[in-house]
Amino acid sequence: MKIDIEKDKHLVLFDGVCNLCNSSIQFIIKHDKQQHFRFAPLQGKTGQALIKTFNIDTAKTDSILLYSPKTNDITYKSSAALKIAQNLNFPINMLAVFLILPAFLRNVVYDFIAKNRYKWFGKKESCMIPTPELTSKFLD
Repeated sequence: MKIDIEKDKHLVLFDGVCNLCNSSIQFIIKHDKQQHFRFAPLQGKTGQALIKTFNIDTAKTDSILLYSPKTNDITYKSSAALKIAQNLNFPINMLAVFLILPAFLRNVVYDFIAKNRYKWFGKKESCMIPTPELTSKFLD
């Protein structure tokens, strides 16, 4: 499947029914002044196609992924979150300093939050529907 996204953009794949994930997407949109990102829920056509293409085990990774069309690769978990932060405005981009830590250490915290996100933040019955102003940022 060809992903319909500009080569200079990154695609953030997120759990569309997770309240924490949806709030995170709203935060990214608000602070993405350079328009680096596009978005798609993991449950949508684009998300499912990338999951299949990259053979992603959704039992182990099911909250946020970062796809780069330029290099045709996927970044997972804390690395994805920090690379997203790296492309946002100051001072949020300073969080990228945590990329110096080994991923297995960062992912302990990430996995703990991801495992408990529904319990702590709740979930929706269906994926969020972007407002008319934001539809150009979403693939499906």
